[in-house]
Amino acid sequence: MKLDGEVLTVFFDGPRASLAMGLKTGGVGHFLRGDSVADRSREDAEGWGKPGGIGDEWRINDERGENYVVEEEAKKCGEEYELRIDVGVAQLHCESVMASVARFTVGYALTSKKTKSFLQPKFEMHARKKGISFVAIDRSRPLEGQGPFDVILHKISGREWQQQLEVYRRSHPDIIVLDPPEAIQHLNSRQSMLQDVADLNFCDCGGKVRVPRQLVVTGDPTSISDSVAKAGLKLPLVAKPLVVDGTAKSHALSLVFNEICLAELDPPLVLQEFVNHAGVLFKVYVVGDTVKAMRRLSLPDVHECESVKHGVISFPRVSCAAASADVADLDPRVAEFPPQELLDSLASQLRHKLGLHLFNLDMIREGGMGNLYYVIDINYFPGYGKMPDYEYVFMDFLLNLAQGRGK
Repeated sequence: MKLDGEVLTVFFDGPRASLAMGLKTGGVGHFLRGDSVADRSREDAEGWGKPGGIGDEWRINDERGENYVVEEEAKKCGEEYELRIDVGVAQLHCESVMASVARFTVGYALTSKKTKSFLQPKFEMHARKKGISFVAIDRSRPLEGQGPFDVILHKISGREWQQQLEVYRRSHPDIIVLDPPEAIQHLNSRQSMLQDVADLNFCDCGGKVRVPRQLVVTGDPTSISDSVAKAGLKLPLVAKPLVVDGTAKSHALSLVFNEICLAELDPPLVLQEFVNHAGVLFKVYVVGDTVKAMRRLSLPDVHECESVKHGVISFPRVSCAAASADVADLDPRVAEFPPQELLDSLASQLRHKLGLHLFNLDMIREGGMGNLYYVIDINYFPGYGKMPDYEYVFMDFLLNLAQGRGK
């Protein structure tokens, strides 16, 4: 059996290594090791994927269903490796096989849902090629005994986790934490998350940015109507949960059309004046210095004659109408994105004020046209998997961090 054209690539992932094999002309298979979190967990349990030594067997998934056996140990020459492996009955000699050596390790503590959406196979593959390895932090074990990590990426709530992370930061002062828990906490309450936006300066950026007038309600629902009147807020109002904890419930909202229905609300919550925006919302993703915007369909405009017909209408979230507004038949003026200069200035100022690298903004344009915008929500570590080319944007961000550490 002749294997002309086959190429063996070696990826080193921290103390472990993974192999990937394919054909130059299309490729029929690859080693499972490292292709996904689930694969790695299973293979670790079965003992696969340990550093290659003579006689070590590497599990492969291809049309032949064969395993590879390392016949000679890898010989390192700079960042090039020579391997001789046995492929079934044939031998394949791979000389000067380029290896991508993991020089930057990211420990991550994420929910299972966030892990699945963020650490997609294409993302992990791109990371390995760039020398970046992602290692799951075992929350059933003390953090201090894990690592070493260059970066800890997390989106876990709870005082116990925050205390562990703070102790780890003190004992490892060079580690980068994305992002500091005290900075994230600022976005966990809708009472505080928009405060910094109102103080920003947008001279000569092609637009103005404001926040909706809002009122925090924590007491008896029957007193909400009086509180709204005293604050001078105008109906309709958007009611949002006060606490943002990453659950679907914290993103749910209601649109309240009349005063009587205010007593039906369930505090604690925030009431924001509804701003007509032609049913289009802009999701502005921030990854370090990179800022990208996407359109979403949003709540339709509300006219004065309609407000008396409804009481309270509930929605799972503002951008609930569709995944994207790109396919909708929109007026070009409504579909037009905010000026990039404005978005860059907004993101840059918020990065410094909030002390965050990873967040997104929900942004609307008053009336759907013009140059007056409102920021209505800010979210830490959003669903980046929905952002086009997020794997390349995120890798560039991490590589810049690595460069800053001299890696």
